[in-house]
Amino acid sequence: MPRAFTSKSVEATKADPKRRQEIPDPALSGLYLVVQPSGAKSWALRYRYSGKPKKLTLGKWPIMGLADARAAASEALDKVEHGLDPSSEKKATRAAREAAQLSERDKIKTLVAQYDLRHLATLKSGRTVRRELDRHVVSVWGDRNVYDIQRRDVIDLLDTIAESGRVVSANRVRAYLNTFFGWCIDRDIIQVSPANGVKPVAKEKSRDRVLSDDEIRWLWSACEIEGQPWGPLVQMLLLTGQRLGEVVGVNDSELQGDLWQLPSVRTKNGRPHDVPLSRSVVELLSGMSRVEGTAGLYHTTTGQTPMSGFDKGRNRISNRMIEVARVERNEVVEIPHWTFHDLRRTAATGMARIGIPVRITEAVLNHVSGTGGGIVAVYQRHDFADEKRQALDAWADYVDRLIDDFDDNVLRLREFVR
Repeated sequence: MPRAFTSKSVEATKADPKRRQEIPDPALSGLYLVVQPSGAKSWALRYRYSGKPKKLTLGKWPIMGLADARAAASEALDKVEHGLDPSSEKKATRAAREAAQLSERDKIKTLVAQYDLRHLATLKSGRTVRRELDRHVVSVWGDRNVYDIQRRDVIDLLDTIAESGRVVSANRVRAYLNTFFGWCIDRDIIQVSPANGVKPVAKEKSRDRVLSDDEIRWLWSACEIEGQPWGPLVQMLLLTGQRLGEVVGVNDSELQGDLWQLPSVRTKNGRPHDVPLSRSVVELLSGMSRVEGTAGLYHTTTGQTPMSGFDKGRNRISNRMIEVARVERNEVVEIPHWTFHDLRRTAATGMARIGIPVRITEAVLNHVSGTGGGIVAVYQRHDFADEKRQALDAWADYVDRLIDDFDDNVLRLREFVR
């Protein structure tokens, strides 16, 4: 009678270079050690199901040892005894797993992540595009298969964005989707873009929203009442006139005393930009409760990445403004919709109102068009450092005067609004 397998005997079994061997395990009927001519070894179970011979591959030696092979074979034979076919079950499980993997591979959230890694990461505007895709597309379609997205889906998505008052955002998302689906076509993921033929939601109008003096006062008080994280961010946007992406990413490495030095990789036009900080901004930053993190960020809730969820933050401040205005005037006040970018326009307009020359305002905003474009941009190397400081100090003083007229009411407003 053949001796039962041991781990040593399995390891010592030699391959026949001319043929494949199936050696039965004397200790367990149906279990075989399969030895390939190459010397590779594996375990298999042979059994009968519904009168037909069946084979189930269990695993490779030595990853699956002798004890594990016998346990797996015994479990499979027990299933046969209960009317189940372990071979068919294994095939079904494998097919389901492969189908799930294929499904995950073609989900919108998976493809957007790949698009970011392989394309957007090479673009200066890539972070903005990824943020907008996550915000408007992945949040809605993330778990959907790209093949299921139809032209009607694209239209419905853009209409929903536009109906929330963000027509410009809807048109931007349309452009981002066109490029994204084009990338999918280039990679042979889809054959036709579902965004083909989808027109802009509406003709964009030049934005001219500027907050009034009353609205600036209400905004400031709303920020004081709201506190961190949104209050200081909105106040810094108003006082500096810089872009949202630049302000939200301010960190210790960029601050040199009362000078904020933006590197070229952090500006929209790719030019380094120095922003003199008024006393109000310095006090604002120094008074913030910092979230510790290696990034040295000011406007963060994690310590590692800048804040996000800007719609939510804007809405919180806007709602606070409405309450502040209601308490001050003792009536409901309708405040037209505003955006974070409108604060940049408000700062620029405010500087013009207090007599700051347009060229200096453009230097503050880091604009290269207008009076700073063309031949001026080529030959004018003066960086207006002193003039920019005077302009931002004057603008901060103007805002301070507006707030001073309102300070007596702040404590009362906090009692009502909180």
